[in-house]
Amino acid sequence: MSRLRIATIWLGGCSGCHMSFLDLDEWLIELAARADLVYSPIADAKHFPAEVDLTLIEGAIASDEHRELAKTARRQSKCIVSFGDCAVTGNVTALRNPLGPARNVLQQVYVEHSDPRGVIPHEPGIIPLLLDKVVPVHQVIPVDYYLSGCPPSASRIRALLEALLEGREPPVDIRYG
Repeated sequence: MSRLRIATIWLGGCSGCHMSFLDLDEWLIELAARADLVYSPIADAKHFPAEVDLTLIEGAIASDEHRELAKTARRQSKCIVSFGDCAVTGNVTALRNPLGPARNVLQQVYVEHSDPRGVIPHEPGIIPLLLDKVVPVHQVIPVDYYLSGCPPSASRIRALLEALLEGREPPVDIRYG
């Protein structure tokens, strides 16, 4: 059997799902013997690669950069997992939605409550273009599995990975959220 090519993505969220992934502890050594981590904030790869077998996407889609990375991952991955509650439902990241369009949020953060200059940054590369509404991953791309939890436990992450490594369907609570 060929080695599984795994990617993880961190979008709008707290990185708790990646921390839970690291909580796999010594099982990570077993995983490394059977799979390659080809893209991840843990690995610090700069460009999403082609021919990825499995991509775990943590976080909701809150910016144009998130949306484009999710679309790239879908095109270049055989299997996509919404990884954690922000990816599955929007969760905490989507709490900004009731504040209205992105410009209202930026106005509150940079002008009304924080920056003494009262200026929203406009230079390229300072802040990504925020979407007016934060959405879960499945509202932008098709998702194959939903691994809920805030964050999902290491044991549930392992159950997902073991099933996919063995070529079988993950447990029902992962398949359907």
